[in-house]
Amino acid sequence: MNNSFGKIYRISTYGESHGSAIGVIIDGCPPGVEIDKKHIQKELDRRKPGQSKITTQRKESDSVEILSGIFNGKSTGSPISLLIKNKDQKSSDYNHISNSYRPSHSDYTYDKKYGNRDYRGGGRSSARETANWVASGAISKKILKKLNIKINAFVSKVGKIKLNKDYKDLDFNKIESNIVRCPDSQYADKFIKIINNTRKNKDTIGGVITCVISNCPVGIGEPIFGKLHAELGKAMLSINAVKGFEYGSGFGGVEMNGSDHNDEFQIKKGEVSTKSNYSGGIQGGISNGEDIYFNVAFKPVSTIMKNQNSIDENNEKVIVKGKGRHDPCVVPRAVPIVEAMAANVIVDLYLQSKTIK
Repeated sequence: MNNSFGKIYRISTYGESHGSAIGVIIDGCPPGVEIDKKHIQKELDRRKPGQSKITTQRKESDSVEILSGIFNGKSTGSPISLLIKNKDQKSSDYNHISNSYRPSHSDYTYDKKYGNRDYRGGGRSSARETANWVASGAISKKILKKLNIKINAFVSKVGKIKLNKDYKDLDFNKIESNIVRCPDSQYADKFIKIINNTRKNKDTIGGVITCVISNCPVGIGEPIFGKLHAELGKAMLSINAVKGFEYGSGFGGVEMNGSDHNDEFQIKKGEVSTKSNYSGGIQGGISNGEDIYFNVAFKPVSTIMKNQNSIDENNEKVIVKGKGRHDPCVVPRAVPIVEAMAANVIVDLYLQSKTIK
């Protein structure tokens, strides 16, 4: 099981959804980075369960404990260890599926691969694991702040309703102004209504998160097999429930001619820039100084409060009954996860780079 991510700025995580705790060890954080426990907690609070009526009602404070690597408010250069204790497990909610495979979950594949699976909330495969990523991402954001690199993610689609506005026309300061984390209040209301109706129907629905990385310097990315967009794609596709990743013009770019799609260079205010940005700020796998932007598609949450047909460990037909506390739509809580993993990627590639001046 691969429990680590990154090369120089490397995170290794542990713990299960219904175990006593989860945690992350961060290796490669440069010394002298100012790290405030309150900053880490603030990011965790954006991801934690039970924060609104449209999220799971599991009550976890996600209080972080710093075990090592930070002294007098600054990183020492040694491994940073962060611990988050689980306090609201209801493992009995999963007794009924201890021998059954839930549709579209990891139950079947984990069982066949390892021969022993933790059925309590999915164990290691649970999205609870992503709290570790957000904690490490909070530290990554501190490093990026020194470089004036900013990362903003927001919900841009729920179901069939899409926010049809250019991200440049949005006020990112409004992302946290509503429970769905959409910077446009009218679309936020539409998204919340869809999620509420879905929840009342005992079902789930998917959505899209858009992420923008601004002020990224030229030169981040390690071709041939460490391309910036490839590393971002790997990070995003590692997030639970993610089914798709596109950057720049993405799939829509196939409908354009090269004469329209090519980003022409120009000198503006004495600096090199491009007139358009269909490349999404990345060319040849390396950042070119323009905004990096991408979309991440999340499927409907697999656990639904309806009966479903499935099989058990003996290949016998069973009815899987929906039970427990789950999100009707994952995207509101996934916004800080997308930001965190983007931050982890940028920091790791920044530290690998030999070309940035």
